[in-house]
Amino acid sequence: MHDVKTAVDAAGFRIGLVAARFNGAIVERLIAGARDALLQNGVPDERIELVRVPGAWELPAALDAMADTGRFDALVSLGAVIRGETPHFDYICKECAAGCARVTARTGLAVGFGVLTCNDAEQAAARAGGKAGNKGQEAAEAALEMACLLRSLRS
Repeated sequence: MHDVKTAVDAAGFRIGLVAARFNGAIVERLIAGARDALLQNGVPDERIELVRVPGAWELPAALDAMADTGRFDALVSLGAVIRGETPHFDYICKECAAGCARVTARTGLAVGFGVLTCNDAEQAAARAGGKAGNKGQEAAEAALEMACLLRSLRS
């Protein structure tokens, strides 16, 4: 068996973006990448809703609330956590990732994970439109692909 990418037909989709304000310059670039990916895949700008939260810790709660509205075909979490001098980084990253995964598990809604977990600002910049690509774009593309796959599996 070979890997075949699920065809993406995002016409008519409504997508929710949840973005952290912390490390804002990096996150803005992730938002731009996600928005570009959505537009390139046929999601009209007026069907993209962006909400902001203080930081990565708060992303799962907002995703949960958005999922519960029933208005969205997929969600994308966007943030950047950069390692500091204390273990705080480890706790935030672990719980953010687990919380985002729980939203998908609980609701069956596709959630793209575009939260950077980097050792330094240089790594984050490289992954927010630099030499390592744009993880916001990749998260949005993954969310669309999964939303299409889940829709086809359920029909």
